[in-house]
Amino acid sequence: MRKFRSLAVTALVAGTLAVASSLALATPPVLARPVLVPSLAVGPQYDTTHVYVAPEDFDRFTDSFVATFGGHKSQQGVFQVTPTPSQTISQLVFTPVGTLSVFGFKKPVPYPFGSERTGYLVTDMDAAVKSARARGADVYVETFPDPIGRDALISWPGGVHMQLYWHTQAPHYDPLETVPENRVYVSPERAKALIHDFVVFSHGKVVSDDRKAPGIEIGRPDDTYRRVRIESGFGKITVLVTDGHLPYPFGRELTGYEVTDLAETLKKAQAAGATVLVQPFTSDGRDAALVQFPGGYIAEIHAAAH
Repeated sequence: MRKFRSLAVTALVAGTLAVASSLALATPPVLARPVLVPSLAVGPQYDTTHVYVAPEDFDRFTDSFVATFGGHKSQQGVFQVTPTPSQTISQLVFTPVGTLSVFGFKKPVPYPFGSERTGYLVTDMDAAVKSARARGADVYVETFPDPIGRDALISWPGGVHMQLYWHTQAPHYDPLETVPENRVYVSPERAKALIHDFVVFSHGKVVSDDRKAPGIEIGRPDDTYRRVRIESGFGKITVLVTDGHLPYPFGRELTGYEVTDLAETLKKAQAAGATVLVQPFTSDGRDAALVQFPGGYIAEIHAAAH
């Protein structure tokens, strides 16, 4: 009798487990919803290219840049903008095609400043740093106070360095007529990680990915390379994936500026003391040239091809 009762209990347990197993298979598991971080970008007019020049070249450079693109300059001052003691001439340059943060350090620049290519204004500094870390960035200068807010320096895969900054009082800059492109050169081994991580961080999107882009765009007209264009609330990034075999000055330009008339802009640049390093060429529906301004800053300038 005990044997039959034991068999019955065993069968009952087995049946219960079978039913439970079938229910588990039929009912999808309840998964925790991912925490969505809102976009932290403010706008491309607040995203500045960082330009470091010698103090003696400071006014020559800013005057030349404004004469070329139009716009105006903020009041110039001398500030400490690093977490360690330093003094730099500092000024913002506002143009219809992009904004610059210009620095002229009176003494050697404290390490590692000068390695960052751009400054991106964010709505929440702590959230931005946390989000960047979570998406693969290295925070190589921890958040620190500056005279008008807070800053940090971060690095993305491939060694793409940039600043995140936040102002105590929100600034108000005029919208841009055209949005400049942050021109990033990276190796094939790090391109995938850079593109993925930055797109997720910025809430951006890849708008084009040309794996056979004309090599004339990097000074190698007989070759091809990969070019990826990204757009987000921070503006535009063009990722140039190369083997690093780049003739001067390609790879030295930080930013590309879109203008209405390339030939007219180049005339203005030369009249203001700039040098055309790469004469105009046509590719991907644009005419482009590379220009060096007084003080050494190199920029790409382009317009829609006629």
